[in-house]
Amino acid sequence: MSKIDVGKKAPQFTLDGTGGSWSLSDGSGSCVVLYFYPRDNTPGCTQEGEDFNAAHAQFKKAKAMIFGISADTLASHEKFKQKMGFTFELLSDPDKKVCALYDVIQEKSMYGKKFLGIERSTFLIDAKGVLRHAWRKVKVKGHAAQVFAAVKAL
Repeated sequence: MSKIDVGKKAPQFTLDGTGGSWSLSDGSGSCVVLYFYPRDNTPGCTQEGEDFNAAHAQFKKAKAMIFGISADTLASHEKFKQKMGFTFELLSDPDKKVCALYDVIQEKSMYGKKFLGIERSTFLIDAKGVLRHAWRKVKVKGHAAQVFAAVKAL
């Protein structure tokens, strides 16, 4: 597992997504927002996606790209994106390699059982590929606005 630090180069990766294969280097020259979420079609993940989608035009105007990442299959992402009308892409990380790179696989607990899963996390990477902000254990309400404020401050 990689330790990722604010102020250092963000780990490079390539994943398949709803818009085709995408590499972090493809975002060079733009800010990139990567938000990691547990699962498609769950209440918190749906709300988070809707919030980023509602602000997507503002992010684009600020030259920032948004990508949602989870371990769901590409087929699941396609259905989720279409159902919700998301205007940004979702990236599929079924083997959780990128999740491990960004250190978002954490021990979680549900109904008294412990398991490893994706901790809701967001990373803001500047136009030069440097990690500028990392939000861990994200609470969905107000998060997209918080991320947008950080993009504007860059």
